[in-house]
Amino acid sequence: MSNKDMLLALCIVTIWGVNFVIIAWGLEGMPPLLLGGIRFLMVASIGSLFFKRPAIPIKWWVAYAIPISFLQFAFLFSAMAFGMPAGLASLALQAQALFTLLFAFLILKEAIKGYQIVAIAVAVMGLSIIAFSNNTETMTALGFGLTMASAASWALGNICNRTISNRGYKANVNLIIWSAWVPPIPFFLSSWYFEGSDLIISSLVNFSWQSLASLVYLSICATIVGYGLWSYLLSRYPAAQIAPLSLGVPIVGITSASILLSESISQMQWIGASLVLTGLLMNTFGGRLKRRVPDAKSL
Repeated sequence: MSNKDMLLALCIVTIWGVNFVIIAWGLEGMPPLLLGGIRFLMVASIGSLFFKRPAIPIKWWVAYAIPISFLQFAFLFSAMAFGMPAGLASLALQAQALFTLLFAFLILKEAIKGYQIVAIAVAVMGLSIIAFSNNTETMTALGFGLTMASAASWALGNICNRTISNRGYKANVNLIIWSAWVPPIPFFLSSWYFEGSDLIISSLVNFSWQSLASLVYLSICATIVGYGLWSYLLSRYPAAQIAPLSLGVPIVGITSASILLSESISQMQWIGASLVLTGLLMNTFGGRLKRRVPDAKSL
């Protein structure tokens, strides 16, 4: 990878890691479902000016957008509004890789390899330690549960993405941008039903510069720029070389949340976080290590 592209990769990881701090700031002025609806409305209206409409039937836009755009962020934003710290959220959300393996096995009938089973077991152990750490000062059970629902929704979106690709379509950044026209509808309806018209009106009337800055970052930086650059890197290098870079996101997320939000993580949660990262590393690199082990017959 060239120095320029390596710098771009580091920028993406930083943008996506700090993204969780920005979400926390955005939630200070707006309820989670309203924040999500406005965010994707901005993504669609701005992004569609720069990216071509994908040659994919609209039914697949909906099938993709509902789990990965609406459900994932409805659960994530709500989780952070109900007591999930930004730093831990950036880590726990990476459980999507484990859910993707399980859903691919159950839905697409893809085989799970031995090292992946071990990786899942290690990561689940880490998530269990985080969940039962009993540190209500830094995390609530509701917040953690909603984060897991967000990770599962992301994984369902990944399965839909794979299905779209298997049908011969290009499920790239163009799909992400144009399918963003779909989630504002369920977001705004859910906001009206769960958050109420009074809170919606109050949030819009008292709309602040902090809310605007958060929405600009979430829509333009994290989504349009982030996924645009990610798509660029994937077009130049093998996916196996680019995908592991996302493991840096929770590291940036935890660090930035500690600095900018003064978040602290308990000792038990650090142990759980270490196990989750270990499981993710095993899942990402386990296949390569296995291929490098010499065959016993050649010794």
